[in-house]
Amino acid sequence: MKIITLSAALILICIFTKSQNLIGYKENEIMKYMKENHIDMNYNNVVNSKFSYLKYSDSSENQTFLFFLNPDSVCRSVRIICDINMKSQKVREFDSKYMKRGENKWIDRRGGKNYFIELMEGEWSCVISIESEK
Repeated sequence: MKIITLSAALILICIFTKSQNLIGYKENEIMKYMKENHIDMNYNNVVNSKFSYLKYSDSSENQTFLFFLNPDSVCRSVRIICDINMKSQKVREFDSKYMKRGENKWIDRRGGKNYFIELMEGEWSCVISIESEK
């Protein structure tokens, strides 16, 4: 019974921390955060001459995190691509963590700054963008 309760608690913790706003974090801080808080996500080494980013995906390929970095290796935006079946879970998560701004839009107010979160629904997937106020 204790194992089931512990497992349920760990699942809930993972669900409610999945979309952590890591804008402003340095590359090594993101990697440490992901290693400690998202053991279900795998780092994917990518080389791109136009963009510098970190890519993580889960083993079932239901979810991918992209952390776009500036030239100083600091996160400037986050994009999460997830299976359409995860949409209601993501909406509930964002509704509980952030201030609603409109249909599928939220604001994360942190450290005196505003971060805009938008969920765009496609036929097979959802794309979630997190960007700082311009």
